[in-house]
Amino acid sequence: MSTDNQVYDVAVIGGGIVGAAIARELSGHRLSVALVESRDDVGDGTSKANTAILHTGFDAKPGTVESRLVRRGCELLGKYAEVVGIPVERTGALLVAWTDEELQALPDLRAKAEANGYTQCELVGPDEVYRQVPKLGAGALGGLTVPDESIICTWTTNIALATEAVQRGTTLLLSHSVSGVEITADVSTIETSGGQVSARWIVNAAGLGADIVDRMFGFERFTVTPRRGELFVFDKLARPMVDKIVLPVPSSRGKGVLVSPTIYGNVMLGPTAEDLDDRTDTSTSEQGFAFLLDKGEKLMPELLREEVTATYAGLRAAIDRPDYLIEVDPEQRYLVAGGIRSTGLTAGMAIAEYVVQLLRDAGLRLEPRDDLPAPPTMPNLGEAGIRPYKDAERIAADPAYGRVVCFCERVTAGEIRDAYLSTIPPQSLEGLRRRTRAMNGRCQGFFCGANVAAMARKQGRN
Repeated sequence: MSTDNQVYDVAVIGGGIVGAAIARELSGHRLSVALVESRDDVGDGTSKANTAILHTGFDAKPGTVESRLVRRGCELLGKYAEVVGIPVERTGALLVAWTDEELQALPDLRAKAEANGYTQCELVGPDEVYRQVPKLGAGALGGLTVPDESIICTWTTNIALATEAVQRGTTLLLSHSVSGVEITADVSTIETSGGQVSARWIVNAAGLGADIVDRMFGFERFTVTPRRGELFVFDKLARPMVDKIVLPVPSSRGKGVLVSPTIYGNVMLGPTAEDLDDRTDTSTSEQGFAFLLDKGEKLMPELLREEVTATYAGLRAAIDRPDYLIEVDPEQRYLVAGGIRSTGLTAGMAIAEYVVQLLRDAGLRLEPRDDLPAPPTMPNLGEAGIRPYKDAERIAADPAYGRVVCFCERVTAGEIRDAYLSTIPPQSLEGLRRRTRAMNGRCQGFFCGANVAAMARKQGRN
């Protein structure tokens, strides 16, 4: 018996960007869908803490599933962002070579980009590098431009996809941590901390726990290693130094340490790349900070003279395979989407498209709906757009949008109220932070925290 006495057509495990995108895509068909998430909010795991870059896929390995889906996902998410209001800034990026070896690698990176179908990269000399990024540290030898790399709000992306899934009829089951599965001829029953969930098909998009769930279906094909990435977030006064993404030459460990603007008006330095055993360890470390300070001193020493607003760490689901693992087992009516690294933010909607096609080929009957609700309109968290506190017409219609509660981030009482009235309201102050930016600024809630918490209690939450 399922939690709500229903047997779903499909249960999707994992409420991050990939899982939410899959649930949204499936619920565009005449299916009953459950989105099963272990935490008390969507996007509270890997998806909430990354470099928030909308990638072109220029440096992916040609011919891989990841390369194809990142390229397609960039197109899909770019269009979706315009429809629902996800903040995006088309900043472009500059890949910088600091050694002769890195300089010699740039032509191959441009050739790789072209093999991936991206032909806009250009090789530039040091003069052009410093013209584009004047505050860069001394010693840059050359660069490769990537004009279409962009910055995006990862929080709004995840919440938008999950919101539309729910509005299309998906049942969102929060605080349902999966502990086992029973497979029968027609229905699989997932054992969770919130009760049993039964479904005819199971999709595993569990991120850091994807290999654990995979073993519940009898497989031993991959292992997830949590890779911690620590980052510094600098004050908004630093933003004029960095108007585009400054990338290192990538290595086998990842894309390396970058300097990037954020859609919230800050500047970010990071991430590190440290393999851990603990799948929950998102703490920052003295060693990580020392590493970033050393890198920052070479990349952009003036940046380190600015104030650090926040530090944070995220975990990527690194696996012992060089590509995404997206495979379906028709006999068990089970599909895994594992090893979706940081590029999953960009590729998420394309992964969902691909997953639905694999499920169709494996026997899931899919009948597109002709009665879909309109896509949601998300609140704007980006500095490049008009925020409510600046919108005179909106304030005149509802004075709550003129009453600032969080002064660092200019978050208003109206926005906090709206968050709690939304389709997927926050269940904690951290969830409220991701929906509004409240307590996310220079004071980190020291000044506004009590008022924000009082408003949350008034809404009957937290």
